Amino acid sequence: MTTTKPNHIGRKIARIRELRGMKQEALAHELGISQQSVSHLEQSESLEDSKLEEVAKVLGVTKEGIENFSEEAIFNIISNTYHNTSNDNSSLIASSLNYQPTFNTVEKIVELYERLVQAEKDKVSYLEELLKKN
Repeated sequence: MTTTKPNHIGRKIARIRELRGMKQEALAHELGISQQSVSHLEQSESLEDSKLEEVAKVLGVTKEGIENFSEEAIFNIISNTYHNTSNDNSSLIASSLNYQPTFNTVEKIVELYERLVQAEKDKVSYLEELLKKN
């Protein structure tokens, strides 16, 4: 198993991108760079602040969110907010049914859907421009 330095900014960007369900190609398109450049970026231990700000915006997080990202912290949050002390799954089911998120899930779904639709529209217009040039 390889270990990465705790502050390896490229690896943090890769994990946030993966957790967002975004492929390198999509991030590359949004940043206006090649997929290979995104790969190189994700292998970098550090980034210029301006580039980090740009990546953060595309990923929907803050620059500080990337810098302070920790999978361990995420697992701690999950384990500290979700307890199952029962021997069976009844309390697990009950606690999941009683979970009330602090945000409107419908609004988030609509927001994500609108972003996906816009990304597809951008792809179509980009491809149409390419076809016109050829």
